[in-house]
Amino acid sequence: MKKLIPLLLPVLVAAAFAPAAASAQDLKVALIAGKTGVLEAYAKETETGFMMGLEYLTGGKMEINGRKLKVIVKDDQSKPDLGRTLLAEAYGDDKVDIAVGTSSSGSAIAMLPVALEYKKVLIVEPAVADAITGDKWNRYIFRTARNSTQDAAAAAAVSPAGSYAFLAQDYAFGRDGVKAAKVALAAAGRKTNVVHEEYAPQTATDFTASAQRLFDALKDKPQPRVLSIVWAGPHPMNKIADMKPERYGITLAPNGNILPVLKTWKNFGGTEGTIYYYYAFPKNKMNDWLVAEHTKRYKAPPDMFTAGGFAAASAVVTALTRAGSGDSEKLVAAMEGMEFETPKGKMSFRKEDHQAIQSMYHFRIKKQQKSEWDLLELVREIPASEMPVPVRNKR
Repeated sequence: MKKLIPLLLPVLVAAAFAPAAASAQDLKVALIAGKTGVLEAYAKETETGFMMGLEYLTGGKMEINGRKLKVIVKDDQSKPDLGRTLLAEAYGDDKVDIAVGTSSSGSAIAMLPVALEYKKVLIVEPAVADAITGDKWNRYIFRTARNSTQDAAAAAAVSPAGSYAFLAQDYAFGRDGVKAAKVALAAAGRKTNVVHEEYAPQTATDFTASAQRLFDALKDKPQPRVLSIVWAGPHPMNKIADMKPERYGITLAPNGNILPVLKTWKNFGGTEGTIYYYYAFPKNKMNDWLVAEHTKRYKAPPDMFTAGGFAAASAVVTALTRAGSGDSEKLVAAMEGMEFETPKGKMSFRKEDHQAIQSMYHFRIKKQQKSEWDLLELVREIPASEMPVPVRNKR
């Protein structure tokens, strides 16, 4: 028996230290964003918000359950093929426990099958297309971003009866946005008539022909005549306004946008719309910290996608904390129905499709703007209960 002790001792020592070694392993998160290309501004805001969120939620330690948190950032340039490749690289080569991304709905949709192939969680932020949590969804997909239907339902809640036409980008975000808007307008119970849909390239800069077709479709229809613009990136509203749609009794209805775009809408004082986030609207401790700290560091308040990145960080930290590890099945179990705090307030992942259920905001563009960033006034917060979002996957 004595002869066995020297042989067993190294094994017992190794076993004793194995849990400690495993617990000391880094937790790895990939953040994929379109940092170059048409959605560059969105991606930069998302990254800033994500890193500030991790800082806030870990008390600056960048640790979860005693394990260091490592973030790997990748630029997919809003290209679907590249997004798919980078996510596979993150799961396969970098061995990340969880991934977040991306800016473009087209790229995000291309990434969804990769999450299924590797059986790894992907939190979609900030891509909006309904298909992500709809017919393209799989059980490893969670989304902190709002979807097109949430955008549309919020807009429909403040839209009058009348004649509508849409200008949108010719890719997943634009087409899903218009489809959702039409359904939401019909569901709102007011008499509306959608007379035309116009789709332009994502990088379009000349809207002369598109605008004329929209004007021609609307000009003889019952009033009010509303031209709704569903657009991501550099916004065409000022260019459309320069063509004087008011000649035909047409008013413009923009979707919410980032602060640099909102700053260019001074001439539309009194115009109302809906938005995912505006820094002055939510009243909670987390948003107070984000606004104060972001303004201190960057000399400007946080923007729409800054808040989105922060929300994704909160989902990551909450999930990894609850799961106790980066194991995918434990993460999925922890995240289904999970509530987590964000700068907008509490969100929760719906069990059926993992879409984050959240409130939206009805705004009015201020006629009197007291400072560079004093742009919007709150009409009211629209609770999630007023925005019914159907489950569209095949679960």
